[in-house]
Amino acid sequence: MARVQAGDNLVPRQVFEMPGENSKEMQSCDSSSQGSGVKLKKRIGLLDGVAIIVGVIVGAGIFVSPKGVLLYSGSIGQSLIVWVLCGVLSMVGALCYAELGTMIPKSGGDYAYIGTAFGPLPAFLYLWVALLILVPTGNAITALTFAQYLLQPFWPSCDAPAVPVQLLAAVITCILTVINCYNVKWVTRVTDIFTGTKVFALLVIVAAGAWYIFSGNTEHWDEPMSGTFSTPGFIALAFYNGLFSYSGWNYLNFVTEELKDPYRNLPKAICISMPVVTIIYVITNVAYFSVLSTDEILASDAVAVTFGDKMLGFMSWLMPFFVACSTFGSLNGAIFASSRLFFVGARNGHLPAAISLINVNCLTPVPSLIFLCVLTLILLFIKDVYALINYVSYVEALFTLLSVSGLLWLRYKQPKTERPIRVNLALPIIFLIICLFLVISSVFQSPIEVGVGTAIIISGIPVYYMTIHRPVEWLTNTSQTINMWCSKFFICMPNQEKFD
Repeated sequence: MARVQAGDNLVPRQVFEMPGENSKEMQSCDSSSQGSGVKLKKRIGLLDGVAIIVGVIVGAGIFVSPKGVLLYSGSIGQSLIVWVLCGVLSMVGALCYAELGTMIPKSGGDYAYIGTAFGPLPAFLYLWVALLILVPTGNAITALTFAQYLLQPFWPSCDAPAVPVQLLAAVITCILTVINCYNVKWVTRVTDIFTGTKVFALLVIVAAGAWYIFSGNTEHWDEPMSGTFSTPGFIALAFYNGLFSYSGWNYLNFVTEELKDPYRNLPKAICISMPVVTIIYVITNVAYFSVLSTDEILASDAVAVTFGDKMLGFMSWLMPFFVACSTFGSLNGAIFASSRLFFVGARNGHLPAAISLINVNCLTPVPSLIFLCVLTLILLFIKDVYALINYVSYVEALFTLLSVSGLLWLRYKQPKTERPIRVNLALPIIFLIICLFLVISSVFQSPIEVGVGTAIIISGIPVYYMTIHRPVEWLTNTSQTINMWCSKFFICMPNQEKFD
């Protein structure tokens, strides 16, 4: 069998005969599907794009774990500097991805860019790691965080039992998967609503902090740089924690094919959302640092809840509720965007072809969404799922480094290719140097996590050669059988949109 190249469409042109227009089976979830072929529709506007970026970025991180940045910064002054620089770095990275996303207008984000620049094996390795660690682990932990904070009022003096938390997390994952399967417009509405809710929650924190400061309580700012750490390893870990709270800035690139006028709306959404998130994050941390002492923050498992207990009195229950809303919105956006990664990977022949099928009525990648849901549900009931998050930051930084390296390589390899957005060359170089510093620092600071993360990446190489480069016949036959079954059961067909 010929080698699979990134971008090749290996699924059959037609799996089964499409029902006629007057068939009852063609009662569409979206009238725009009629007569326009089976493909993902461009239904995401500018405001929806902004809501997806802000909604995915502003998850539980800013509510639960600002203490990670403080722990490795040593002082509130340096913590704020790290928060600002993480925002700037994320903005630079997002602008680099805007060039990649408009030059390579395919869904899949890093997977599509790495495949175009470096070929199918590195792209498959990214997909492999995303499949095992990045996507389902992140979604599972977000769902568990949602369940923990929603159930917290019922167990005020202790943590909620594991089983109710896991069951509620599973239920909400399934509900959001159903919404994502049925209608993209519903997804964007949920994203818009819960993005507004979490921004409102952060404004409540900011308002309470401002009232506290203007009441004359400024003692925490007398020596803001006291205790600052200057060791490169600690600075790198502080940045890792800050960047973790900003993670998600590249998720709109996962759904480029569904974005209206991506050449215009992708960079605009980035330029609107990233400064907004950075400003909100910084002033929220100013509020935290004004009300809570360093010791209180470091001792807290959920800084926003501790803040609410101190400042909101009988309304303190609002903070767990807001954290739950925040994680609900983040999970919704993450399911929507990350399912497209697996969809594109399957369309390129790097996953079973069934995952690349599109429902002919709703025009959504139903098998991909269900596949992601199953992976997430499995991880929900693994006892040590939180241990996997230790490997996420290093692996994510490594592949982000590879994607931006791909931008520079394509500038050299394909200088005449049309680039609707062309960032200043200094930006990807600066971003590359900083990512390289973070990756190298983590090798010395967290060698075990780096070793395990690297081993997981390398383990994908034999899988690639066994299943993609020279596939075993029985695997091919099994994939075709599953493809046919999914086509009939989910009323799906292969994507009919052609790509260069």
